[in-house]
Amino acid sequence: MTAFYCNPVIPGFYPDPSACRVGDDYYLVNSSFEYFPGIPLWHSRDLRNWRQLGNVLDRFSQLDLEGCPCSDGIYAPTIRFHQGRFYVVTTLVQTGAFRNFYVTAESPAGPWSDPVWLDQSGIDPSLFFASDGRVFLQTNRPLRFDAPRAIYQSEIDVATGQQLSGPTAIWGGTGGSYVEGPHLYERGGWLYLLAAEGGTAYGHMVTIARSRDVWGPYESCPHNPILSNRHAYEEIHGTGHGDLIEAADGSWWMVHLGFRQTVGDVHTLGRETCLAPVEWVDDWPVVNRTGTIGTVVEATLPGAQPKQQACAREDFDASVLGPLWIKLRRPVESNYSLTERPGFLRLHPSASTLDDIASPTFLARRQQHFHVLMAARLDYQPSADTDRAGLSLLMTNRHRYDFLVTRRGEARVAAVEIRLDRIRYRAAEWRLPDTGPVELRILSRKETYDFECVAHGQPVAPPCQLDSRYLATEVTGGFNGVVVGMFANSDAGHGPVADFDWFDYHPQEDDAHIRA
Repeated sequence: MTAFYCNPVIPGFYPDPSACRVGDDYYLVNSSFEYFPGIPLWHSRDLRNWRQLGNVLDRFSQLDLEGCPCSDGIYAPTIRFHQGRFYVVTTLVQTGAFRNFYVTAESPAGPWSDPVWLDQSGIDPSLFFASDGRVFLQTNRPLRFDAPRAIYQSEIDVATGQQLSGPTAIWGGTGGSYVEGPHLYERGGWLYLLAAEGGTAYGHMVTIARSRDVWGPYESCPHNPILSNRHAYEEIHGTGHGDLIEAADGSWWMVHLGFRQTVGDVHTLGRETCLAPVEWVDDWPVVNRTGTIGTVVEATLPGAQPKQQACAREDFDASVLGPLWIKLRRPVESNYSLTERPGFLRLHPSASTLDDIASPTFLARRQQHFHVLMAARLDYQPSADTDRAGLSLLMTNRHRYDFLVTRRGEARVAAVEIRLDRIRYRAAEWRLPDTGPVELRILSRKETYDFECVAHGQPVAPPCQLDSRYLATEVTGGFNGVVVGMFANSDAGHGPVADFDWFDYHPQEDDAHIRA
């Protein structure tokens, strides 16, 4: 029987996937950059349906992102399981400094330990637990940044993080730029070193080498790159940064990142988590038979389950927020309450705004679909034009669309404001009734966002439409994807509270192939 599944398996801004298997269960982690909590952690039984269990770094003692610029923060974690314990190793990037650490847990649901810091610098760290009991750390560069670009390795004491040797360059890649993303595996007497090359954009690729000895020399695969869509006519681009998994049924798979374009040569949703089948031919991995990947893949998944549906409404009735919600940097937790007004999310305004490299009051989730309705019901009475609350489509602090409620003189108004680097302007403004909640609706399509405000059950005015491409990575730079969130700020920092009754996220039919 022919079987198919669809990519991405985790859509939206969930890049740099790494996965491991424990019995019939699979666990996966992603980069999180300047967002807190850090490192989303997922569980699956079939490699297609992924449910977020939580976030690995959920305490300030593990992760302090205060003052972290956009696209700095947590880079490319690796997850491994060894002798009853999970390990997640990652890099904290802040203002030019690169520090590697790992945390551990007996259960993937946590609690995870405080960091064990490592001496080896570089990015994209990975741990390899050898069959003889030794533990090795790989990164893409050593402490000295003037050293040649290569994959570097040291032996460590995994109990303390102490370096026992190295770091030593073990493979320089195939000649592609930015050799990084190393992972080491043992199979059939060979040690396989997986890497990413070409930069995390349109030239991205996965390459591999092998050796009989952990220190090399490593022989490059004759059909490198083993995965790349750089010359392929596919909907998915930028494929790279992979991690291999042997499934419970003995089949092999690769999780990797890729992105889908909106219009032209730009993408807004960020780098997403994809899945590719792997076969072994002459002791080399062959990815999806062709070394390329698409949105529809012919393959039989291990233990296939019915596809889960995307979440819809968050009513804020629970005592805690679900794990998909994120905040910026080092959030002031007292600014967020689910108890002060039961059934509502109450946001206390911050003096800092989304313009600032700070921790404004902002609660967001990743946009995962091109065609989706995102909406919220807001009860808010601004007292001045410096009081602002609403929704924001945010790529960086300098590139976003704000859909907000504020005041203009004596009138309460809704407005759509654009921030594009140094350009700021108000694209639309509508007068609102003096009192009562309003619904802020954003209808996303591939090319556009439509902003519509509803008061007392009726649209206030025709929707305002903006082009999506100005929030694309090719415009904004950086490594993130668009997030949509609720915010509140006031110049004084102690203005009126903003109460959100619910937040909706409804994928539309055009994205049915992601959910099918």
